[in-house]
Amino acid sequence: MLHTLRSKFVIGFFLIFCLSFLLLNVTLKEYIRSSNKSIVTSDLIDLKNNGNIYVTQAFLINHFTNNDLYFGQMAEEMAGDLRRATSSDVSAYTIDGNLLYSTDAGKFAGRSTDDLKLALKGKTAYTISYKGSAGSVLYSYPVVIDGVKVGILRFAKDFSSLYEQTGRILNLIFYLALAIFLAAFVFSYLLSRHITIPLMKLTNASTEVIRGNRNVRLAFRRKDEIGRLADNFNDMIERIDSQIATIGRDRDRLQSLIEQEKRFFDNVTHELKTPLTSILGYAEIIRENGESDPAFFRKGMTHIVDESRRLHGMVLNLLEVSRRDAVREEAEPIDAGVLLRDLCDAMSIRAKRYKKSIVLTAGDGLVVFGEADRLRQLFINLLDNAIKYSAPLAEIAVAGEHGPNGKTLRFMISNPGETLSAGQIASAFKPFYSGDRTFKEEGSMGLGLSIVQSIVEDHCGTIRMESDKGRTTVYVELPAAIIKGGEV
Repeated sequence: MLHTLRSKFVIGFFLIFCLSFLLLNVTLKEYIRSSNKSIVTSDLIDLKNNGNIYVTQAFLINHFTNNDLYFGQMAEEMAGDLRRATSSDVSAYTIDGNLLYSTDAGKFAGRSTDDLKLALKGKTAYTISYKGSAGSVLYSYPVVIDGVKVGILRFAKDFSSLYEQTGRILNLIFYLALAIFLAAFVFSYLLSRHITIPLMKLTNASTEVIRGNRNVRLAFRRKDEIGRLADNFNDMIERIDSQIATIGRDRDRLQSLIEQEKRFFDNVTHELKTPLTSILGYAEIIRENGESDPAFFRKGMTHIVDESRRLHGMVLNLLEVSRRDAVREEAEPIDAGVLLRDLCDAMSIRAKRYKKSIVLTAGDGLVVFGEADRLRQLFINLLDNAIKYSAPLAEIAVAGEHGPNGKTLRFMISNPGETLSAGQIASAFKPFYSGDRTFKEEGSMGLGLSIVQSIVEDHCGTIRMESDKGRTTVYVELPAAIIKGGEV
């Protein structure tokens, strides 16, 4: 296509220059021809005027009664005088066209007699003859004395110098115009190459991109529109690469989420089915046997209560996940230190069940602006996680304090146990993630830390986990409520 575009440029410029050159030549030749004609006409008018003056004066001096006879008698003298006066050869004719005398018969012989024929009819006429670069004129007009035609004068005037000069001018203009147009054509051709070659490279580069090669780049050291077009092309490829990379990452992330959701669904189905099956089994046996076996009855009722509580906890977690985007309760000042102490006392009972203990160190005035129920859920999940995944007979350390700048509150929950890898820590807060842990409790679906992270982010805080040398610690930072004059 660009080859065609270049050809169009070249052919178009060639046709324009050729037509312009021909038009210029035709216009100049016509102008010079018209100018020469004006010069010749002016000279011939002067020639006629001088001839008429001479003949009139000759007739006035000699008062002949027969003017025709006198014209014939003085034809030789008159022609000679006019030749000397006008520098032109002269022939005198009768009114019938008979030659009376000629200063040089050879100048008139073998040439057109159209001017003479018109003069015989009483008209003034001339005929121009060309021979190479030379040009001559035959000029005829009737001589009239006192209203009577007495004869015809015919002049042969040489205009070779005029036509030679105009010929030289035409040649000079022709070659000068030819040189100018050739230079303009060469410049136009180079300009077309200057335009089409980058476009050809751009077309080839775009073709490579269409074929899937996005490593193509254009490097034009130009500041014009083509240079900016090349820069835009490079930027476009960069943007395409960036978008494709983003799409690839999103695709991989979506695939990972789909897989996690599938695992989550499978886990939920299994984990909800397990306690329900167990509850249904004990309930049917108790209904059949009643209280006939008190020991089995107590064991069955205890199992039903425990499984119901575990099922209730799983349902609450699922509800929390499902309502993350729901409208939140109105925030209020919460003393997180008091809340954390109450929760540690309550969770100590659960910790003792696993023969573990909770040690709390919390300062006063740990006030945060937030939702009490969700902050309670935050700490319950972290404490419950620490209890479930800590080593046997572990001591769980819980601490709360003001940050170094006084604008944040820092909470730490640490427990001894299995050291987590960097990959496990990175995935721990992902939704639907359920890691492979040695001490994983039956029924856990990996929602706890995902819920915790959501609550922390909703309170404009941060959360991170560290695991080293057999100890895992979760750090939570929340903005401290600013209290002025007893008001938040």
